[in-house]
Amino acid sequence: MNLPAIWAIYRFEMARFGRTFWGSVATPVITTALYFIVFGGAIGSRIQEVDGVPYGTFIVPGLVMLSLLTQSLMNASFGIYMPRFAGTIYEVLSAPVATAELILGYVGAAATKSMLIGTIILVTSAFFVDLRIEHPAMMVAFLILTSVAFSLFGFIIGLWAKGFEQLSLVPSLIVTPLTFLGGAFYSIDMLPEPWRTVSLFNPVVYLVSGFRWSFFGRGDVDVMVSLSATLAFLVICTGVVAWMLKTGYRLKA
Repeated sequence: MNLPAIWAIYRFEMARFGRTFWGSVATPVITTALYFIVFGGAIGSRIQEVDGVPYGTFIVPGLVMLSLLTQSLMNASFGIYMPRFAGTIYEVLSAPVATAELILGYVGAAATKSMLIGTIILVTSAFFVDLRIEHPAMMVAFLILTSVAFSLFGFIIGLWAKGFEQLSLVPSLIVTPLTFLGGAFYSIDMLPEPWRTVSLFNPVVYLVSGFRWSFFGRGDVDVMVSLSATLAFLVICTGVVAWMLKTGYRLKA
């Protein structure tokens, strides 16, 4: 394992994040505050509790998960697309760096950024609601697994995209709508049939449900099903990324 190579890629990506750190921090803090004002104030006045949890507290896992998914996707996709766009990726490909080391460097940095943002949102939420975490170890596990899985997915998008339009296509038109429809701000048990059954085909439901279970000890689906779905998605994305790098998909002319 070429640890200096992994550290060099990781440090370069984190340095890019550090140059815009305060802007990256201010955005989730302001957005979280607005969510609590709009959802917690307007909707929370009509929906007092969901499954015995105050509505303002109930939406915290959904807020964190929404940010985690979008940040992981954007950080990883831009992290690999910009070297392709600038042509500097060929310097990395010509270096004695293995496929696994490339993945660890780029995806590790993207996952670290998204976890930092998720932690900031979690801390910000504590100023607005009485927050409790019943299963902190499981919460950290879901935080890490989701960040890594969607960073890998973002890496795939960054390799696949031919332009900036395609780069933002999947996050804006697919992932964000699926997150809003995945029980981030409500329980799917509140939906009438057949819409509740239809929601079970949304993969984001399992991520949000498992993460919410770690907070309140309850979720829309069984926590082990959520954990298995997250691990399965991670394994699939890892396999696709490894194949794309080994074959030089849209990297080698």
